Order: sequence, then structure tokens, then C-alpha cells
Amino acid sequence: MVIKYLTCLVGNSSKASMKNDLMDFNVIKFFGINTCIGKVFCPFPVRWEFPSPDWVKINSDGTARGYLGLVTCGGIFCGSMGEFIGAFSAFFLEVQTTLVAEFYGVIYALEEAQNMAY
Repeated sequence: MVIKYLTCLVGNSSKASMKNDLMDFNVIKFFGINTCIGKVFCPFPVRWEFPSPDWVKINSDGTARGYLGLVTCGGIFCGSMGEFIGAFSAFFLEVQTTLVAEFYGVIYALEEAQNMAY
């Protein structure tokens, strides 16, 4: 109960906006946080497709803490039938932008693929 109360206090002092999805809404309402709805966007379908036979698909992502902050990246390797082959994560002790972190994710993924002999 104390955690719920403290979360409510911190959440209500935030100026951030929430994503417009049901899970965020339910969590925010559970903790009693007043909502600040973000800009509405037009959704479009996204789907993951299997790679060609004998290929490996790499899904990677990178992020920075804030606009300029410490960067991290991670990714997953999947085979042509969608099977899990491997994954990675990396944390870099340097301050960069989110875009640079995304590039680090791609570079690190390619290096890992080479190390795994793909």
C-alpha cells in the first residue's frame, strides 16, 4: 500500500505524457495518477516477417537516457522459422543521443553475427 501511495505522489508531480494504449491507462489508473494524454497518432499495422531460408533476422534497438545520456542497446537473432538463435545487450559508458544508440545497436548486432559465424 505504501508503494502505491508513493507512486501516486511521484506520478502526479510528473509533467510527462502517457502513451495512448490500454495497458498504460490501466496501470496509471491503478496507482491513482492523473493522466496527461499524449498526442493522438494514426496507427498502422506492423508485423514481423520470417527471413528467407538460410538467413538470420536481427531485431535491434538502442536508447539513451534522455536526449543526451548514457546509451545502451540490445537485440535478438531469429532463424528462418522464427526460432531463437541468440540475443545480446550492451551498455556504453559514454553520453550520446538516441540516434547514436540506435546505430550502436546495429553495429553491435553485426559484430555479434560475425562472432557467431553468420
